[in-house]
Amino acid sequence: MASLAQKDVTQANMVRMLGLYGRQNQTKKALWELDNLYRTLCILTFIDDVGLRQSVQKALNRGEAYHRFRRAISYVNAGKFRVKTETEQHIWNECSRLIANAVIYYNTLLLSRVYAQKQAAGDHAAADIIKDISPTAWQHVHLIGAFDFEQTESQIDIDALAARYDDPDFWNRALIEAPDDSLA
Repeated sequence: MASLAQKDVTQANMVRMLGLYGRQNQTKKALWELDNLYRTLCILTFIDDVGLRQSVQKALNRGEAYHRFRRAISYVNAGKFRVKTETEQHIWNECSRLIANAVIYYNTLLLSRVYAQKQAAGDHAAADIIKDISPTAWQHVHLIGAFDFEQTESQIDIDALAARYDDPDFWNRALIEAPDDSLA
């Protein structure tokens, strides 16, 4: 272990050398016990620390929300998966990932602008609410329909959208209409 700490030997070489020894090697036993000790400390910390448990649960909820969104994108075509080759399947998967990431980017950009707006206005209660909103929310996205991808001059004005949240009535309506899982 001292050799690892002093960087005299790499982790890969250490693992390879330990793999060459017999199963009942004392160094292996000591490393397994050290691993058990660290694992026990992590579990006890997780049990004792309410904030850590809440943070872990929040991260898990956001990951699950992302996967629900990806599944919704995949089932847009009435759940019919029309690909013939593995390459088409990979393309379909990457396209759905691109769509999901584009929506998350849009949400993050809008939430960032609204957050900055609320901070500048001194509305810290609203800013704290925005901090808890997940950018994986997708209830505002219409996944079924015909889309026109022609080159046009119109662009989304994020600043104009963010300015709508400056109106207290619009802000309150948005909070009332927000689904519970967007605040995960």
